Amino acid sequence: MLHRVTGKQPNSRMCFVCGLKNKLGLRTSFYELENGELLAIFNAMDGHQSYPGIVHGGIAMTVLDETIGRAILIKHKEPVWGVTIEFSVRYKKAIPLGNKLRVVGRITRDSGRLFEGTGEILLPDGSIAAEGKGKYFKKPVEDIADFDFEAQEWRVVELPDDPKEVEI
Repeated sequence: MLHRVTGKQPNSRMCFVCGLKNKLGLRTSFYELENGELLAIFNAMDGHQSYPGIVHGGIAMTVLDETIGRAILIKHKEPVWGVTIEFSVRYKKAIPLGNKLRVVGRITRDSGRLFEGTGEILLPDGSIAAEGKGKYFKKPVEDIADFDFEAQEWRVVELPDDPKEVEI
């Protein structure tokens, strides 16, 4: 199904998942969709592999966790971040390196200080490679870390290939 992109979330400088200047990171972009889900797009590199040509399961889990945890920002525009309490993942198919991969995350329960969500990593053919489920605390960033938004370059970075619509 085709979904319109309604916004793009910020990247940072050195975050492993979204840091645009982290040479070892995934440099993931996050897009808010009209249906209330969050889409992440990343391209795993050779340094992210386990078996030859396959994304390491820990990397897959990390990007699933980040996508679900960030989905709360769609509803809470102020910087309320998700801090993972528990997370589970089910791997269904090998995730190949060298492809643009999509991750979809959504909030399934939002109550007071906690929220829960689910997500999937989609292969280029649209099939599901991994499914994740997590529970998170809602925290303002100042309760998590000494985070200087300017120094961390926390901002939306428009890219030439940012999608306007996506097929999920």
